Amino acid sequence: MECRYFGECGSCKLFDGGYEGQLATKLDRFKELFGKKPDHIFTSPHSHFRARAEFKIFHGDGVSYAMYKEGGGFVKIDECPIVLRPIYDLMPNLLQTICDLGLQRKLFRIDFLSGLSGEVLTSLVYHRAIDEEWEEGAKRLAGEFCINIIGRSRGKKIVVGKEYIVEKLPIAGREFTYLHYEGSFTQPNPYVNIQMIEWALGKGDGERLVELYCGAGNFTLPFATRYDRIIATEISKTSIKAAKEAAKLNGIDNVHFVRMSSEEFARALEGESFRRLEGIDLDLFKDATLFVDPPRCGLDEGTLEVAKRFKEMIYISCNPETLKRDLKSLQEVYEVEELVLFDQFPYTPHMECGVYLRR
Repeated sequence: MECRYFGECGSCKLFDGGYEGQLATKLDRFKELFGKKPDHIFTSPHSHFRARAEFKIFHGDGVSYAMYKEGGGFVKIDECPIVLRPIYDLMPNLLQTICDLGLQRKLFRIDFLSGLSGEVLTSLVYHRAIDEEWEEGAKRLAGEFCINIIGRSRGKKIVVGKEYIVEKLPIAGREFTYLHYEGSFTQPNPYVNIQMIEWALGKGDGERLVELYCGAGNFTLPFATRYDRIIATEISKTSIKAAKEAAKLNGIDNVHFVRMSSEEFARALEGESFRRLEGIDLDLFKDATLFVDPPRCGLDEGTLEVAKRFKEMIYISCNPETLKRDLKSLQEVYEVEELVLFDQFPYTPHMECGVYLRR
């Protein structure tokens, strides 16, 4: 990928040598952390791979998009070749039409969310109050580009259209439908996300599964076609809502979605009673496969100890440092069968890893 803002924009930090050069840098870091090369490398498209993006709006000589500059300040940009095509194609005309409609005053930031379905949700964030007059202009903007729009100012939110996009992903020969809500966590690179899901689907015995940090059902829905029964937990109310709605859309009925933290679920396995788990026989899941995709901080101590009870474990990590820490504890009872690298964040130092462990 070529980008005329490399070296100025603070978003992409690894660009010397192009895509292969940045990947080589990550492989060196991977080997330094884990003492070996990954058993498999799942690569990304070199451009137009990112499904969500945030841009500051710069007011000065006209109105333009801007990104934080390497070393401080901002760099004005006209385009961003890492974002998905629907966002990339929309950006210039959208900003011009925002100005034509008078919606640019005190506009502070524009957030984009898209997917392989082609739908786009655009959030306009203001340092001023938005009202019915703003909403009328936003409706014209939404109609012009066939997009959904959310307006945000302090203490106020106006939705024009839907507050989510419908995403469709082809996974293991079947298409799955997801609902991606504004502000909730979604995987940023759908192309690598598909590879992560298909890799995880190839592990485990296919009987019962416990999934922690299930989000909006990104892995859960495909898992439901392979496992007989699943418990999936998540702390975010919006994500659990999206997961349950998506399960209905996909005709999936063998998953218990439970809104609770991993720490609470660990205590439940220790015998503590929770009303949210009424009607679920946890004893049926004591010999299950465990799947986790935690935040960057990794697994807390309680969850880490409970994780050692399962017969096998699939661990997706967005932070190899905390993964290395957790593996040190998990290898007291598990053996690492496979350790892989997913290049979900090209041109940045961030790495996504997958580990399959068996007792």
